[in-house]
This record gives sequence, structure tokens and C-alpha cells, in this order.
Amino acid sequence: MKTLAEYLSLSKTQVERALTQLTATGTDGIAEVVTERKTSRDGEGESALRSVRPVDTDEELFVWLPARAATSLPPRQLRLYAVISYAQIRRMPLSLAELRAVVRHQYGDSAGEPLGERQVMRLLDGLEDTGWITIHRRQGPRGRHAYEAHQRPLHPVLDDATDEPTAPPAAAAPAPATPDIHDGSAPRTADGSPSREDHRTDRPGRKDKVGGGIRRRRNTGSYGPTPVDNSAGGTFRGAPSDEKRSNTSAAGPYRGPGLQLSPRVWQVLEPVRTELPAINTYVLRRIGREIGRQLSAGVGSERLTARLTARWASTEAPRGGDVGRWVLGAGLPRHGCRLPSCESGTTWSTGDRCHLCADIAAEAERLAAEETRAQQPVAAEAPPEPPAPTRPPTTWLPWPPPPPDPGPEPTGTEREQLRAAATPAAVRQALAELGAPAAIRLYGRALVLPHLTDPEHDGGTPA
Repeated sequence: MKTLAEYLSLSKTQVERALTQLTATGTDGIAEVVTERKTSRDGEGESALRSVRPVDTDEELFVWLPARAATSLPPRQLRLYAVISYAQIRRMPLSLAELRAVVRHQYGDSAGEPLGERQVMRLLDGLEDTGWITIHRRQGPRGRHAYEAHQRPLHPVLDDATDEPTAPPAAAAPAPATPDIHDGSAPRTADGSPSREDHRTDRPGRKDKVGGGIRRRRNTGSYGPTPVDNSAGGTFRGAPSDEKRSNTSAAGPYRGPGLQLSPRVWQVLEPVRTELPAINTYVLRRIGREIGRQLSAGVGSERLTARLTARWASTEAPRGGDVGRWVLGAGLPRHGCRLPSCESGTTWSTGDRCHLCADIAAEAERLAAEETRAQQPVAAEAPPEPPAPTRPPTTWLPWPPPPPDPGPEPTGTEREQLRAAATPAAVRQALAELGAPAAIRLYGRALVLPHLTDPEHDGGTPA
């Protein structure tokens, strides 16, 4: 702890308080610093092992910051520098309201509330004076300031308390006509017009008569109101009270400001470009704001273009030909689960089916099946079938007796001698005892065939 305090030029109490916040689990359930306590067997403590949690490069969005920025910038300016560096990598335009949301009051009655616009602009001016960022005034989209973060300052900065400080270059003096008095009510020329009226400073409502005031004459009496010349054209004159500001009504054409959409919005609307002339200016402006909101939230223009192309090609013509209402209500909204990467049940980056949508569909099918089973009536038990009749026992016939053994096969000389001495009685005896095949092998066909004739059917006696 002492070493960390020396590195940061802070007290041990401040470092301990900061480490307590880092080791505590945040709203996302993740602790940024992991501490492993070490204690000896005798009870004496040792230095705790502290480590920063590893960053998941596939799931988390982050930006690397130089260590010199952390040691040389105050906390609020460091936070603004981190946001500008992140937005620069993501190519997201920043507004003053978005920068106000990241720097807030830490103590007092306003703790947790964002700083004022004047305070944020002074922090940005001081950050620009250090050389870590460059503000390109009124050079961003829609007249915003464009912020450029640098990996190293444009001029030397104070890194260590023992180093000699280097005087930064003098900032440009404000315009003498409208000086920045920090606490006054006049806006600076570089900041544009104020976003709203401050009634406490712009129109102080005094109820007391201290200090006098301007006495106004009534519009009655001998002095009537002076007629005013309203000869200006419709461009600078407001619409009458009974006239609707829409070109779809019968009262008149749209009299609002001209349509201004960024090139990214036109790129997203490329699938329906041929239908855009039929959409009125008010609806087109709403479509542009919706596309800008999704682009600022991190949805890429390619994803929006693919979504609009797929839905325009797979749906019927909009009801009544109102393409603008179809784009707002059906073409641009994201379909899918709560995961930002889900696009109509498919993970946009990989093209695979979203696992959360698959789990939700499986759970819905299971619940539907259970409900169907619960609604079906329980069928009555069928009466038991009668037992099958007993099969009669099988009667097996005896196998025919095997043929008699003819004995060893005689050799060729013995067969010739046997055939030479054969008599009809010997042949008939062999037929009766051995059978026709064995008798033919012993005596040959010429001697055996005459004895195989049947006297009853052949009508004669063997020769």
C-alpha cells in the first residue's frame, strides 16, 4: 500500500479507499481488482496479492489509455479523455450532453448529478491546453465540436512531482465582445446559442420594487398599439395558429426547417431510396433521429442496411402506401431477445442461431406441450383382453433312418475283380443292403440298371 501511494503521490488512506471501491463488485457483478489475502501459520499477515481482472476481448468493448495520461491528468479530465478516446475508435460523434453524463458531482447536495455545461467546457479547455486532445470547433456532424484524442501530449507535461513543471502554451484569448466571466450569464461565441433559457439570470422576476424597473404603458387609452409591418416572406414568418405544420394536411405545405440527414443515414436508407420522395419531411426527420440513435448505441450501418433490405424484400407493400410509417414501425426496430448481438434470432457477428432465443423457444414448446397434456381428458382404461387359446402340442415325426454304411471304398483293382465275379444275385443283394448309389459305385451302371426295373410296371422280367 505504501508503494502504491508513492507511485500515485497520494496518501495511504486515499489509496486504501480507492482499492476498496475497485475490489467491490459493481452493478454488472464484476470486480475490477482481485485481492488474494496471504496469512502465515503463526497468524502474521503478509502483503496481499492484487491483480487486475483479465479483459475479455471477444465480449467487452474497451480502449487502452497511456499510463502518462493517468499520472498527469486530474480525475475528471482523465475520465473525459477516456470517453473521447473510446468514441474516437468507435467513430461516434460526441455532444456536450453526452460528455456531461460521465462527469458528476462527488460530494454535497448535488452528489451524483452531472456537471453544468460551463464546467464541462472549462474541463475540456483545460484538457486541450495540456495537449492530450484537440477540439475542432463546429467541424463535426450537425455543427458539433469534433474531439481528437492523442496517444501522447502535443507538448511536455508534468509526470512526476519532482520534475520541473513546463508551462503550457497560452490559450487563445476569448473574444472581447463576449468575455467568459465563468459565473456570468452571457454565452461564449464558441459554444453557440444556449439550449434553454435560464429564468434566474435571463429574466429575473423581481417582486420587490428595490432598484426600480421599466414602466410599461398599457395598450388602452389614447395611445393605441402601433401597427407592425410583417412584409417578410414565409421563410421568416411563423405559421398561423390555425395552420398545421405538416405537408400531409390540407392547410398548407410544411414550413419547418429544411431536411438535413447525414451520409450514414442515407446509406442505411439505400434499400428504400426510390420510395423516399413520397415520405414527408417530418417523418423523414423522425426516421433520421431513430437511425442516429441506433448508430450512437453501437449498431453498425451495415447491420441496419441488411435489416431494412431483408424486411423490405420479405414483406408486402405497406398499407396505404405509407412507407415512412412502415420504416419506423417495422423496418428499423430490432427483433430478437435482450442480447444486443441478437438479430431476429441470429447472432449478427457469427451468423449462428442465438443460444438465448433457442432456449426461450425450447422452454415455450415444453410449456405448450405440458398445457396440451393437461387439457386432454384422461382416457378410460380398456378392459383386459381375453387370453389367447392354448396351442396344441406339436407332434414331431421321426427322421428316416440313415443309409447303411457301405464300408471302405474299394480300389480300382478290387472293383474290376468284383465286377468280373458279379452275379445277378450279388447285385440284387447289394441293391437291397446298400442302396442304388452304393451298388452303382461297386458294380457299375451296366450291371445295376437292369435290376432297377420294376416288374409290375415294366411288364417283364429282368434279363
